[in-house]
Amino acid sequence: MTTITTQTTTSADGTTIAYDVVGTGPALVLVDGAMCYRDFGPSKELADALSDRFTVYRYDRRGRGESNIAKPAAAGTMEAVEQEVADLGAVIEAAGGHAHLLGLSSGAFLALEGARAGLPIDKIVAYEAPLILDDTHRPNDADLAQQVEKLVEKGKRAAAVELFMRVVGMPLVAVKIMRLTPAFKKLTPVAHTLVYDLGMCVPFQQGVPLPGGYFKNVSVPVLSAAGSKSPAYMTNAQQAIAKAVPDGRYVVLDGQDHMVKASALAPVATEFFTV
Repeated sequence: MTTITTQTTTSADGTTIAYDVVGTGPALVLVDGAMCYRDFGPSKELADALSDRFTVYRYDRRGRGESNIAKPAAAGTMEAVEQEVADLGAVIEAAGGHAHLLGLSSGAFLALEGARAGLPIDKIVAYEAPLILDDTHRPNDADLAQQVEKLVEKGKRAAAVELFMRVVGMPLVAVKIMRLTPAFKKLTPVAHTLVYDLGMCVPFQQGVPLPGGYFKNVSVPVLSAAGSKSPAYMTNAQQAIAKAVPDGRYVVLDGQDHMVKASALAPVATEFFTV
């Protein structure tokens, strides 16, 4: 049985970023989506599925798990995005100075932002960056990150999590039921980190196309992926990303939705990274 030990690196603002490593081969960093971290979410199964071909780095994004936040940034600011990009850069440095990235949901968009900033990335698999770029879904409130920030500041973490779940489409009844489950107790401690995900993504959830040339500086190959069971706005956004990056491909994973299974994503990612 492989023993996985938590290690740490330090980001530009002094934030301690915790990560672990498993497997052998080229470095691959997994970038989680909103509210997910090493003890909650899909990264463990993905790491297990990929560790026979890659040295897989799983990290707790700032404010989650064993990573702290040295200097909090206000919701919706460029500083918040820059902090997360710097965190990712610190993990890549710890991984040997360059790495493939596999990002899920808002983590997919963060991976692309890292490429825009010029981080030393080899290739990116971006699964369902949660953008709304057309009229197939109503736009999210432009101040959604600030709404969540205010709830957290008032100590209403559960309400902040509920608001997020409703925004991403979970029925009210399902939200109320989930609040009674053990999983909900893993979400409320990281409610404050939603301001980072929402602040980064909400400007691109307004029902308008990506700004012209937004991804022109992404110099690495990108596989933009979506599930066949995902809604039109989601699949349309991934197609738009594939077209917007200079070296982009689009792929649909049959039978998958936003909660993609490792058994479906890992083989596609492996092929893309190794060809």
